[in-house]
Amino acid sequence: MMRGPRRAGRVRRDGDPARGSGRVRVRGHDGEVWLGAAELGAELGERATLVQFSSAFCQPCRATRRTLADVAGMVPGVAHVEVDAEARLELVRGLDIQRTPTVLVLDAAGRIVRRAAGQPRKADVIAALGEAV
Repeated sequence: MMRGPRRAGRVRRDGDPARGSGRVRVRGHDGEVWLGAAELGAELGERATLVQFSSAFCQPCRATRRTLADVAGMVPGVAHVEVDAEARLELVRGLDIQRTPTVLVLDAAGRIVRRAAGQPRKADVIAALGEAV
């Protein structure tokens, strides 16, 4: 089941989500986390973005990749971005990613609206996208 956003204790609390400063940012006092193209290394989707944190030898990551690619292909304006957790340790630590695969659902502005650890079901991903679009 996909959960709502979590606070990430090591995330910097400055910056504007519209600008690509190259680091994870938190906006406001409510702990909302925003990600942009600079942090992810890829452009965000027009309506939403599915961000997958993976590792090289993770079998569930492969199945998650297929599921998220299928959903992104079905829903116009949704992008799928895969992040190598081992290569992006600062980002992983800043977002408190504990295991792979972890999936973040971002709205069009890059705000994290949902997150889930483990292999998600397609129906859960589609339902989570409903909150983002």
